[in-house]
Amino acid sequence: MRVLITGSKGQLGRALGLALAKETIFNFDLPEMDITDYRQTSQVITDLQPEVVIHCAAFTNVDGCETDPDTAYQVNALGTQNVALACQRAGSAMVYISTNEVFDGTKTGPYLEFDQPNPINAYGRSKLAGEQYVQMLTLKFYIVRISWLYGEGGDNFVRKMIRRADEQRSLSVVDDEIASPTYAKDLAQALAQLVRQPQYGIYHLTNSGACSRYEWAREIMFLTGREHIPVRPISSKEYVRASRPPLNGQLRNYCAEKALGITLRPWKEALEDFVVSNWAGLVKGT
Repeated sequence: MRVLITGSKGQLGRALGLALAKETIFNFDLPEMDITDYRQTSQVITDLQPEVVIHCAAFTNVDGCETDPDTAYQVNALGTQNVALACQRAGSAMVYISTNEVFDGTKTGPYLEFDQPNPINAYGRSKLAGEQYVQMLTLKFYIVRISWLYGEGGDNFVRKMIRRADEQRSLSVVDDEIASPTYAKDLAQALAQLVRQPQYGIYHLTNSGACSRYEWAREIMFLTGREHIPVRPISSKEYVRASRPPLNGQLRNYCAEKALGITLRPWKEALEDFVVSNWAGLVKGT
């Protein structure tokens, strides 16, 4: 299978390179491919004629999207439009990586693929616009919503908590924002299974189970030998930030499990695997 990955230098892009190592991979990121440049994007994809394009490139700084919504829409919406049009021309299937932040967080319990999106921040609105372009412009698509991604090669929540703990010797973390921490390695393996089956549609793919950011931080401290670091729970109202995330960001992986038998392991098990695999750096806080 010929697979083109946008945003290949990111956490998920790197993990996909390993999960799809037996396939013919074309890795693209800035500056080789700027998805906001239609001519460049279209030429790369139509020239290479991949069977599948996995579109990971995005503006994922949630607070940055709130303070600069124009760039959020330019990258996450119009950039995705460019990729979708190129896939249409090349006859490629498209995988669009979306987010739990397309939902407003008011539902009791996890969101299903069939629930109606209603984003409450600029990041979620720009990613939903990307979803809409994919559905309007392509016939062969997988829209995959994820949450709280972390993995090798990124300055993610895990590394931020460790760095902050080492610098401040204590943490204050919100306890009313809930979702599923998702290990990029596990997500990449699930995506590798998904793209080998032409059962197109919308899917939620996260590690199973859910927790608050406070519980996640506590587990990070425990697994990295920092259980002595005090972690204080606070409400989201106490944590000042530019964006307002959905308080309930839980996704249920209903369609992939029921239709395709694709499941991801529990989030605590995945987190422990990540810590063990990156032990030296995480213990030192690097």
